[in-house]
Order: sequence, then C-alpha cells, then structure tokens
Amino acid sequence: MTDQSLPITILTAEDDPDDCVLVEDAFQESGQDNNLFFVQDGIKLLQYLRRQDLYAAPKSSPRPDLILLDLNMPRKDGRQALAEIKADPDLRSIPVVVLTASSTEEDILRTYDLGGAGYIVKPDSFQGMVEVIKGLNQYWFDVVELASGVSMKNVKNKHKARLS
Repeated sequence: MTDQSLPITILTAEDDPDDCVLVEDAFQESGQDNNLFFVQDGIKLLQYLRRQDLYAAPKSSPRPDLILLDLNMPRKDGRQALAEIKADPDLRSIPVVVLTASSTEEDILRTYDLGGAGYIVKPDSFQGMVEVIKGLNQYWFDVVELASGVSMKNVKNKHKARLS
C-alpha cells in the first residue's frame, strides 16, 4: 500500500505554455499542495509514464495519481495517447481527465469510449480554471479512492498539523 501522507502527483499533457502557467497558477490559487509535472505532447507523455529517455529517473518522473490531458497536441494527440495508456496493463489504472478546448460531442464520446475518466472543456477565464481545479481536487482527492492508495484527506490533515 502507498504511503497516504504523500502529496498527490498530477501529470498534465499540454502543448500551450500559457495554458500550463494557467493550470499551475490555478492549482496554487486553489490552495492545493500537489506535485505538478508537465509534458508538451503525447510522445513525451508516454515516455514519462514508461520512464524513457529524459524521464528515466523515478524522482524526476514519479507515477502520477491523475493525468490531465489536452486532446489537440503535436506529434501524438491526446486521443492517441489515451488509447495507448488504456491499452497498457501497467498504466490503465491511472485516471485520465481530458482538459481541452474542444466541446464537440464526437471528442467527448470518444474520450469515454477510450477509457477517459472525465471530460472538461477549458474555461475562458482564470477564475473559471480555479473553480475547475477546486472541483477536480474535491472529487478526485476527497471523494474517490485512487488506485495508488493516496488520499488527499491525509495530505490535508498533515498540512493542517504542520500549520498548527
């Protein structure tokens, strides 16, 4: 069983540097003490998950508890990456939530058909992104039990104890 006092590790696959900053700032604004990692496309996402090339060292590429995935990325898009993740027995237990600009029904249905755990259309404001991140944190880390055994409740309690 995983140590439940560890922070949650979130891997975001996003090719737009501005959106990466927006996501990172929204996590900070929402008051969450998570470990955030970013990759720029589906190829780097799979290299990270398989600890290949630049991501060979476990300390620089810890297994994520949750993946936030953009669909429209260069080299290998999110749809292809999601299909590969869910086809891999070592990776399929990692929940993947799509966070993308696309609101087409085709993309939404395909995401769920491929095994995606959720689909969020990127909000058009910083405050909207903060609300999305708060909702993600509440659902994934307060309500749902992750396959890794990590519980955000224990992380929050540990953080409160340090502040006391």
